[in-house]
Amino acid sequence: MPESLPTEATTNKADFWFDPMCPFAWVTSRWIGEVEDVRDISTEWHVMSLAMLNEGREELPEEYKAFLTKAWAPVRVITAAAQQHGTGYVKALYDAMGTKIHNEGNQDIAEVISKSLAEVGLPAELAAAGQSDEFDARLRTSHEAGISLVGQDVGTPIVSFNGTTFFGPVLTRIPRGEEAGRLWDASVTLASFPYFFEIKRSRTEDPVFS
Repeated sequence: MPESLPTEATTNKADFWFDPMCPFAWVTSRWIGEVEDVRDISTEWHVMSLAMLNEGREELPEEYKAFLTKAWAPVRVITAAAQQHGTGYVKALYDAMGTKIHNEGNQDIAEVISKSLAEVGLPAELAAAGQSDEFDARLRTSHEAGISLVGQDVGTPIVSFNGTTFFGPVLTRIPRGEEAGRLWDASVTLASFPYFFEIKRSRTEDPVFS
């Protein structure tokens, strides 16, 4: 382990930036939940926005542009909830929305938002934030906080391991139990090397949420 890496206080902290619409971020977030059961870590959850990340990119396929249009509402609602009711609702709403979008396959985003707000005990009126730019400045601040650590040529999730930040890990399945812990340990080890930047290969399967 490099001498520059602290061995105590910073070995148990993750920061996680997500867009609720991203299936890969959802898998990685469920992995972090598994890690919390088998390792002594704390996690802070932050919104980022795929729609914001892709602003001005006219060359995108029309299907993906339509996806990005839908992607504004969930992050705007989570941002509004955090500002008006507390940051504890960031993770609570992510869990609720992600379960409906990814596990249950609900692509009616208005319904996802409505049901998620009810599930976590927030007022239904917050849904209106999804169609407003009122909270976009706060959303952009959160988004840029993550992007500034990794650069523009990434996506979601962005994960910080004890202060060293990467795009990913990109997973297609959710490691469980001690397997999740071992992947965390490996990620922390890689992050401990200041000259390590990336490992990448082409994905050959879609995310599996079970």
